Amino acid sequence: MIRHIVLTKFRVDVTEETIGAIYKGLADVSKALPGASAFTGGRSESPEQIERGYMHGFVIDFDDWAALEAYQNNETHKALGAQLVENAVGGIDGILVLDLEV
Repeated sequence: MIRHIVLTKFRVDVTEETIGAIYKGLADVSKALPGASAFTGGRSESPEQIERGYMHGFVIDFDDWAALEAYQNNETHKALGAQLVENAVGGIDGILVLDLEV
């Protein structure tokens, strides 16, 4: 299984409603694609408070690398990814992506 982890440092003017809409769209994409499951996303509530500005994130599990590739090539995912970049501090510099084989 591949765990896809995305952390975002959103600009201060981006509302929780905007973030929620982007995350809902990503959740819908993950539900529609074979091999994708367990979308979880939201704002950090960590008592450690060491997010360093990356206050929002999401995780999606994929059965294998091919399922992750199908997600990455999905047109709706690409459009939502562009919204993440548009709303992140410094564009792509405000986004961290980790893909772990678990």
